[in-house]
Amino acid sequence: MADEQITTIGGCYVCKRTFTFTPASVMKVMIDPETGLPPGVTVWGAFREPTPEATARSVERPICPDCVARAERLGEFAQPPPPSFDTWRSGRP
Repeated sequence: MADEQITTIGGCYVCKRTFTFTPASVMKVMIDPETGLPPGVTVWGAFREPTPEATARSVERPICPDCVARAERLGEFAQPPPPSFDTWRSGRP
C-alpha cells in the first residue's frame, strides 16, 4: 500500500485535454505565466538565456503522453539519421 501512487486529474498544457496522471512520473514543462512560454523562449521561437525573474515565477505544467509521443515523432522527422553511403571500390582487385 505504501508504494501505491495517487493519481491526479489535470489538463495537458499543449492540447488542453483532461487526463489522469501520477504527478511523480508525468512529463512536465516549466512555463512562465507572464508570457505563457517556457523561460528563455521568445514569441518568435528563438532561444535566449532566461532571466532570474522568469525562472523564479515559472511553474510546472503537465504534458499528456499523446503529446509527448507526437513531439518525439516530430523530432525524428525533423532530424532524420544521416545518409549512409556504400564504400567506393576501385576497379582493381
